[in-house]
Amino acid sequence: MTDGYILETQALALAYGGFRAVDGVDLKVREGTIHSVIGPNGAGKTSLFHCLTGGRRPTEGSILFAGEDITRRPAHRRIGIGMARSFQVTSLFQNLSVRENLRLAAQGRDGDRALTFWRSVAEGKAHLALADEVMERLNLTARAGVAAGDLSHGQQRVLEVGMALCGRPKMLLLDEPTSGMGIDDIPVMTGLISELGRDHTVMLIEHNMGIVMSISHTITVMSRGQILVEGKPDEVCADARVRAAYLGEAA
Repeated sequence: MTDGYILETQALALAYGGFRAVDGVDLKVREGTIHSVIGPNGAGKTSLFHCLTGGRRPTEGSILFAGEDITRRPAHRRIGIGMARSFQVTSLFQNLSVRENLRLAAQGRDGDRALTFWRSVAEGKAHLALADEVMERLNLTARAGVAAGDLSHGQQRVLEVGMALCGRPKMLLLDEPTSGMGIDDIPVMTGLISELGRDHTVMLIEHNMGIVMSISHTITVMSRGQILVEGKPDEVCADARVRAAYLGEAA
């Protein structure tokens, strides 16, 4: 890492023909912080996340993670070096229990060995121990045997974050973690992200401005594939360009 930054991009771009979904982004995420990315629909937030996590290969520029160039590294190889991502649409094994979802996520840390049929008893116990540890942290222990599909939407979102945690990541990338949540579930997720920020670097896309302003150390505002403004929450909130681009106010 350079100067305490765990993630850096230089002139990052993602083009679809003549359309540049990400257009020359220079981004730095400091280790041990909560860094939010906001902006109106179509601003390029999710496309940026796809590039960072390996879902899309950038057409230009570079990505450094923990000082290592990962620009062309596939998504599954990024997990092994400490990246974990949750998605805007919940992605769980709906028919498996909470504990089994977490156990499989823990097993996924083993990379190519995760698919090996013959495994030692010790490895299996280690995966279950990690699953139980994460359940306890997320207050899901009482729901251990419940099928993921029978959880409330809010609990499913929490479980998905837990599956990302099973990778023992250095950095969590959360794509709209409160998407579709009821009003009672949002404070739970907000508290969880804030707590995770004590032990991990967290980068998130989020539309709920109350959450963004209350827990972020740094906010990056995107517009038309580019960084419009970046700074601390109070600086971003006071910027006329942000009000014009994101809130629809006259600059």
